[in-house]
Amino acid sequence: MPSAFPKLRLGLIGYGYAGKTFHAPLIRSTPGLELAAVASRDVAKVHADLPDIRVHHTPAALIADDSLDVVVIATPNDTHAPLAADALRAGRHVVIDKPMALDLAQARALIALADASPGRLSVFHNRRWDSDYLAVKRAIDDGLAGEVMHFESHIDRYRPAVRDRWRESAGPGAGIWYDLGPHLVDQALQLFGLPQRVHAALATQRAGGLSDDWAHVRLDYGARQVIVHASMLVAGGARRFVVHGTRGSLIKTGADRQEAQLLAGLTPGAAGWGDDADPLTVIDAHGHEHALPAVAGDQRRYYAALRDAIAGEAPWPVTPIEALAVMAVIDTGFASQREGRALPLPLNDAERAAFATARS
Repeated sequence: MPSAFPKLRLGLIGYGYAGKTFHAPLIRSTPGLELAAVASRDVAKVHADLPDIRVHHTPAALIADDSLDVVVIATPNDTHAPLAADALRAGRHVVIDKPMALDLAQARALIALADASPGRLSVFHNRRWDSDYLAVKRAIDDGLAGEVMHFESHIDRYRPAVRDRWRESAGPGAGIWYDLGPHLVDQALQLFGLPQRVHAALATQRAGGLSDDWAHVRLDYGARQVIVHASMLVAGGARRFVVHGTRGSLIKTGADRQEAQLLAGLTPGAAGWGDDADPLTVIDAHGHEHALPAVAGDQRRYYAALRDAIAGEAPWPVTPIEALAVMAVIDTGFASQREGRALPLPLNDAERAAFATARS
């Protein structure tokens, strides 16, 4: 970023898992950004990590803080749209942790408000900057699989015990499709565009489960089929990506390590940050295999791009229409589960054209 621009001052609403683990360290490690304030009821928790940070006791107080340029919302999913609307009305730029809203209607209303506001809106689809996805994307772009006909993306974990937290509750915005679905869907839409239909199966598999903890969703592109899958009962894990095409196949077994590195206390940008020792396996049409080194991941690139976009030096890292398309798939997935059939995306022609432009 040109040195003539002053640091952008960001305020973070929420210091739970997403705010503490992802947003705070990524913001603080991105040149040109300053984490200036946090809104949290647990002041001691914030000050244990960030002793000099200003803490507001309520989101409203942080949003009203005129010293801030950007409000980052890392709160439970059902509060995303209301808090974003308040921040946009206050004239702030807004970053929402995924998902941007609870349904497509909320997302559309939020975008309309952003269009009428001096502030801009973006959604934190940080998994675009993961090593596993970047390795697969590069290989697809280079034509190593030819025309992709079958694509699988898995985020599978082994957490058999239901934890007492809002993500696993029976409340609005809870469940694995809201939690991990946006990551899986955003990556698929970036690679292949909008699907023709969505066919979702959601289930609660764990004893005592209060919301969906298994999701198997097929995105139908005609001959090409894209499967996104998330589960809490996969001991030992599963392949992160499997891709089959007209020239060969791609397999990425290991997942990006940035979340694990953040949980271990590694500062983003430190030695080894985003490194991925698990290579991409490429199998050609003759069955010959070779390995390609994985691309290093760096989720700071989201915030660096946001900084440059606000300065007018770069496009926005995730546009509202891209986030709306993700929300359309999530919403349609729930409808598909209820109706037991594949459903088309309920996007109008203008939204489809805007998404195509944003993705190009």
